[in-house]
Amino acid sequence: MGSSGVQIICVALGVLGLVGVIVCCAIPRWKVTSFTGANIVTAQSNQEGLWMICVVQSTGQQQCKSYDSLLVLPSDLQAARAMLIISCLLCSIALLALFAGADFTTCVENEDAKGKISLVAGVGLLLAGLLTIIPASWSAHNTVRDFNNPLVPVSTKRELGACIFVGWAAGALLVLGGGLLCCFSRPKSGGSGGTAKYYSNSSASAPNKNYV
Repeated sequence: MGSSGVQIICVALGVLGLVGVIVCCAIPRWKVTSFTGANIVTAQSNQEGLWMICVVQSTGQQQCKSYDSLLVLPSDLQAARAMLIISCLLCSIALLALFAGADFTTCVENEDAKGKISLVAGVGLLLAGLLTIIPASWSAHNTVRDFNNPLVPVSTKRELGACIFVGWAAGALLVLGGGLLCCFSRPKSGGSGGTAKYYSNSSASAPNKNYV
């Protein structure tokens, strides 16, 4: 069974990771306009997210528009939508399970059950972290590939947005928290009989030899 200190650290890592996943899912900063080559118009910049695209003026004004159809999105952003939503659900369920099976709570009295619940929570955090890292890495790969492609017009090239880096950090926190739980939360072996003890006849009869 993992110690309370390790489980508290895992809870903190899971909460921070969940916040990062929600930020990645909500804020439209996956791809931003690249000001390279002949593209020197910096009066406005485009910011693309999972759900909308925003145009930010140099004065600070911002206008956003939701995507008209799911089919207009590239494949990496379509997959990112599904993976991040599943990641949020998995992370939330894993944190609830961790609270139920943690040593510092009394939701579950059975010690063996606590170890199993904490182990399941660790696996859930690991999966949530992987489901966050995969879409962030996929989108980053496509963005860098298009940026280095000479056939892509300079005006349509994009750079990595802040949500890519937040996704990597959130995924790393979730994987770290899940890994710690899997290492320190192990159910006890079955059976409460303990280890059998055997005594030899010589040791048993030893007290009888103490006579004058």
